[in-house]
Amino acid sequence: MPKNDLVLRAARRMPVERVPVWMMRQAGRSDPAYRALREKINLPLERLFRTIPCPFSDQEIEWAIEISLLPKRIGVDAIIVYKDILTPLCPMGVHFRFAPGPVLDSPIRTREQIEALKPLDDPASQMAFTGKIISGLRKTLNGELPLLGFAGSPLTLAFFMVAGTSPMAASGGISNGARNVFRMMEEEPGIFHELLQRLTHMTINDLNHQISQGAQVVQLFESIADQLDLPTYQTFAQPYHEQIFAELDPSVPSILFTKECPYLALMLKSGADVLSVGKCVDLAAAQKEAKGRVAFQGNVDNEILRAGTHDDIIDAVHRCLQSGGKTGHILNLSHGLYRDTPFENVKHFVKVAKEAQN
Repeated sequence: MPKNDLVLRAARRMPVERVPVWMMRQAGRSDPAYRALREKINLPLERLFRTIPCPFSDQEIEWAIEISLLPKRIGVDAIIVYKDILTPLCPMGVHFRFAPGPVLDSPIRTREQIEALKPLDDPASQMAFTGKIISGLRKTLNGELPLLGFAGSPLTLAFFMVAGTSPMAASGGISNGARNVFRMMEEEPGIFHELLQRLTHMTINDLNHQISQGAQVVQLFESIADQLDLPTYQTFAQPYHEQIFAELDPSVPSILFTKECPYLALMLKSGADVLSVGKCVDLAAAQKEAKGRVAFQGNVDNEILRAGTHDDIIDAVHRCLQSGGKTGHILNLSHGLYRDTPFENVKHFVKVAKEAQN
């Protein structure tokens, strides 16, 4: 057990001295130290994220470890592995590059392309880069903080693969490419379910491999959840969530993140130990509805960190702590940090989260 095991205890709804805090995308683009390190490294993201097939060096492992650990200096209660949800698609034969967002030269839209996908049956070899980062992080942390691994959900990954790029437009809505995903769901549901089942098999093996290498919590990202109506979520997201969580190593807590998703009743049936909820969910009401079955993570509006004042952040943290309660709550954001979030606000968020509970 790490010296600071607050996240692990909160995830199991065990007593804690204070509610722990960490942030999605905490090791990334809003941090000037990260940007400086990226400039020094001078490698494309597809190489750092391993979304293209290429040999790796010990130096690249060290860089990924260094980036992962950057948030430790601001006092977060957990470290998350620096990688991308698209990383495990590379061994399947799906190679994204970043220009600057992810681009797939040949989107996956036919049965033949789906049947040609390679299974992730040997993650120790096929995902060796990620495994070495995780084991290196555990060694470097030396029990100081817990380490989180993660994966994209089958449906979110399918959106990237079929769209051929990010499914979200710059305006915040669905991209033109993502319309091909909804078309496939409607016109060729059997083919689409075949894709989701292959991605589910990959995700189970990927997450269990991360656990075997030292991840102490794992999180599944359903980053497309805010674009799904209830029937679509029930048909194309929920069954695969349940399958994944049922087959994960139960020795570590699991988190389901569903971006701005209001379908709490379904999320409670997913099998996850923790539900990471957006600002659309009333955290106090969710705790009451859950009746102690799961813990919750969230749900400070990440827009407040991007555009709010220090007083706005104080108010938001206090409200969230009051709503979430002290048992079974991990303080986090509604979703990941925006690129243009002032880093002073990021540090202030963590500082306030701790001071508010003294």
